[in-house]
Amino acid sequence: MPDPRRRLTVGQVINTHGIRGELKIWPQTDFPDVRFAKGSQLLLVHPEGRAEEPVRVERSRGQKNVYIVKFDAFDNINEVERFKGWAVKVEDEQRVPLQPGEYYFRDIIGCDVLLEDGSSLGVVEDILRPGANDVWVVKRPKGKPALLPVIDEVVLNVDVASRTITVRLMEGLIDD
Repeated sequence: MPDPRRRLTVGQVINTHGIRGELKIWPQTDFPDVRFAKGSQLLLVHPEGRAEEPVRVERSRGQKNVYIVKFDAFDNINEVERFKGWAVKVEDEQRVPLQPGEYYFRDIIGCDVLLEDGSSLGVVEDILRPGANDVWVVKRPKGKPALLPVIDEVVLNVDVASRTITVRLMEGLIDD
């Protein structure tokens, strides 16, 4: 049986839509057109993990910043009301393959960050998405967290298998 901790969250059910069993889902994935495509296998998971419901997408459409999704097992609002607030997940094996140099957040968070000389800077604890490039928040053993822009001049190597990232610090990146 797959490990529930390795599941990827791809959306959040925020409400029902109409009376024919459709749900409004706020996507939390870079691949909503893949995740909510006809025939996609998803898992609805209770917020406290007490229940889960495997589902298959019958149809979907984007609407502003949400997706309206109809699952083939449900045909009216009364059957889907209970899913408000539930997470939409996929098994880890259903990851969409990424291009070289692209990473899933879960592969980066928790990685050890090393400087070019091999000394430790800290551990990636969060990823920010302010605009042009992502910013990795590195928790340091002493001092304030370091904010590292994810650009070629700073990130020299990412080794997901060994959970290490090698970086070059540019002037002004670290405040002690």
